[in-house]
Amino acid sequence: MKKFTLLSSLLFVFLLTACNTIKISDKEKEKALVKNVLDKYRTANENQDINLIEEIWSPDETIISFGTERGERLVGFSQIKEVVQRQFDTFSETFITPANQVIEISDDGKTAWFSQMMNYNFILNGEPYSFRNLRYTGVLVKKEGKWKLVQTHMSVAYNPLEK
Repeated sequence: MKKFTLLSSLLFVFLLTACNTIKISDKEKEKALVKNVLDKYRTANENQDINLIEEIWSPDETIISFGTERGERLVGFSQIKEVVQRQFDTFSETFITPANQVIEISDDGKTAWFSQMMNYNFILNGEPYSFRNLRYTGVLVKKEGKWKLVQTHMSVAYNPLEK
């Protein structure tokens, strides 16, 4: 009887975890979908497309984005959208080049996270700016079958010896 109970318990745990884990092939498909969202992020910024920004971000007021400015902590989609629109109104000729992109998917297939390096170039007040090797990380969740950004963090490496 003890063996039966032990085997039944093990089988139950196995089935429970198997049902909540997506296959490797499905993970690769999900990674491709997340990559598409990140590509849309680049396209939205380069084309100054606020509608595309609305498509890729979760509309919740609990999402968060940290930017490169001191104290730039944006909470809620309305605040993120406002800052992005202000950026679109002041920047021109934006060109973003991502590199070293890593995307991971949770075992249950509902959460994704990424990291990448980026070169971010734009014109501001007639002057060209170029930020090299920005670090961009974030989290996406799958809502109603679509991946949405819920958290991002962009940072610039500090090198006190760099002149």
